[in-house]
Amino acid sequence: MAEHEGKVILPGSTIGVLGGGQLGRMLALAGRAMGYRFATLDPTPDSPLGQVADEQIVAPYDDAEAAKRLAERSDVITYEFENVDAGVAGMLMSESYVPQGSELLYTTQHRLREKRAIEAAGVKVAPYREIRSAAELREAVRELGTPCVLKTATGGYDGKGQWVIRSEDEIEQAYETLARAKTELVLEQFIRFDKEISVIAARSPRGETKAFPAAENIHVDNILHLSIVPARADSEVLAQAERMAVRIADALQVIGLIAVEMFLTRDGELYVNELAPRPHNSGHYTMEACRTSQFEQHVRAICNLPLGPVELLTPVVMANILGEHVAPLLEWMGDEAGLPEGVAAKVHLYGKHEAKTKRKMGHVNLLTDDVEKAIGWVEQSPIWRS
Repeated sequence: MAEHEGKVILPGSTIGVLGGGQLGRMLALAGRAMGYRFATLDPTPDSPLGQVADEQIVAPYDDAEAAKRLAERSDVITYEFENVDAGVAGMLMSESYVPQGSELLYTTQHRLREKRAIEAAGVKVAPYREIRSAAELREAVRELGTPCVLKTATGGYDGKGQWVIRSEDEIEQAYETLARAKTELVLEQFIRFDKEISVIAARSPRGETKAFPAAENIHVDNILHLSIVPARADSEVLAQAERMAVRIADALQVIGLIAVEMFLTRDGELYVNELAPRPHNSGHYTMEACRTSQFEQHVRAICNLPLGPVELLTPVVMANILGEHVAPLLEWMGDEAGLPEGVAAKVHLYGKHEAKTKRKMGHVNLLTDDVEKAIGWVEQSPIWRS
């Protein structure tokens, strides 16, 4: 990548995106405001990104010819989800400019490689063991104690591909169930956390790094429900979380964004849970609440522009809109009844055609003078009771 250290991709150029989902859509909306053009490769016709891009190539992600067509049309290529085939990313590197490279994908697509890379950066992860058999699992459960979490090393998101083992009686069933994925398994000690925290860090080819303010995340059914900023935790702990994210971004030579998800224990210890080398759901709050959004920052980073300022302009609560929330949200948008004074709602819907239950369809950023007021409104609103 050394030959590209000084390469700057200026507005007017075309950014190619592997993937056409909502992250790509919001990336393109930010980039188009800056003057960039966009092309995407995605198998779904009229994808969320395809609706706002200059061109969508409709093809599977592993279609080499389609990937070459994307490369021909693009001055720089990025990806909007991490399960891109690393081989296709590698091929694109020979055909075009992919500043994120394929090595970070290779690392973050595999939980064991990811954990070792985080440890090599001098950052703590929960104690873990590689699992190759039911016997190894039984021994590891005795070492780490219950509850503990068995996960597939590849695949899995929003709680999929994992099993919380609460007693030794579950060991055989947990192993047999997850071993069907035909990938390595990893057992993690269950961290009794007080809060879940995430930090989005950006790094450019010129080596500039910046971290957005840490978000406090609340999940429901293993899917992100709320991100609260400022996070309700000690300011020095939050500053430490931001420093840890920057350290990981530097150690892994990240180009673009990396989301660092962490557990915060009651005694103030931080453990990194996982990484995502892209814009992230927990960073959507930045769209109105920070001087620069995570999406503009990602464009700036991959194009080697100076990174934008990341200061928080207002406290904010981001609430996800799932399929079951869309109808009550649309009904509420007619009059915005019940919204407390001092809270402004900014709605983002992703243009997905089918509102399936538990599917991420959009989000609302609640800009507020008091996060507790915004959280209280979400808790009583009929939108999220569906």
